[in-house]
Amino acid sequence: MVVLDQRRLPDEEIELRCASAADVADAIRTLAVRGAPAIGVAAAYGLALAASRGEDLDAAYDVLASSRPTAVNLRWALDALRDDPTPERARALHDEEVVRCRRMGEHATALLPPRGRLLTHCNTGALATGGYGSALGAVRAAWEAGLVEHVWVDETRPLLQGARLTAWELDALGIPFSVIVDGAAASLMATGEVDAALTGADRIAANGDVANKVGTYGLAVAASRHEIPLYVVAPTTTLDLSVASGAEIPIEERDPREVSERFPARNPAFDVTPAELVSAIVTEEGVHRAPYESSLPAPVRVAS
Repeated sequence: MVVLDQRRLPDEEIELRCASAADVADAIRTLAVRGAPAIGVAAAYGLALAASRGEDLDAAYDVLASSRPTAVNLRWALDALRDDPTPERARALHDEEVVRCRRMGEHATALLPPRGRLLTHCNTGALATGGYGSALGAVRAAWEAGLVEHVWVDETRPLLQGARLTAWELDALGIPFSVIVDGAAASLMATGEVDAALTGADRIAANGDVANKVGTYGLAVAASRHEIPLYVVAPTTTLDLSVASGAEIPIEERDPREVSERFPARNPAFDVTPAELVSAIVTEEGVHRAPYESSLPAPVRVAS
């Protein structure tokens, strides 16, 4: 199994070869592969790889499932492959995820103004999904429809996934953008330079609370203060209706040395944005608004 090593972008495009489920889990854990839908796709291929190598599938499932705790897509994809852990099933899951992204982009475009100045957080493009993108896929669809004037790209601490990955994708697509420090987003909103903010999600609770890359909550507070819509664009594979609210979502704490090698640090990878700060959640099924308990669709089921 071969993946693009996202840790090396944008400076180098390096392929990483994974020879076992443990290798795939390590690639997910160390962020060589990241983004909730892409994590699920990679895990599916990892389980298929384990089956083809004759590995213990329960052990392979466990090592893959434990690689990152917040993104619900990971366990969803593994469960989808349990009865048929074949490369063909993994490829079908991958292809379906890309179709979902394109449908999300179509739905989200209807929410965006002409000549929109859009703000993004983290990376939610093809790299994060296995193809096209969720929130960045919506930006891409809007650009293709002639609706985008400029994109503000939060650099996204602590690992600069916006500055490294979103910028790399937008540059390749020819979409005009500027990288900004996370702390500049609110001031750009205050000066009227942002028309909408778009983010993805790693897990969405039944009440519409959204777990996403750390910094999303602050962005949502600023957007609400300045009456700017914040749209969450994520596939139904990201919904976890078994979780009543964001308080029940496990938040991954990463190595503090990713923040500071010298001084004490905390390094939560995600935060939870309350549903009341989310203007709409866009899935491949359409645009969903509060109350989310009744508007969110059922999570997707993969056809056997």
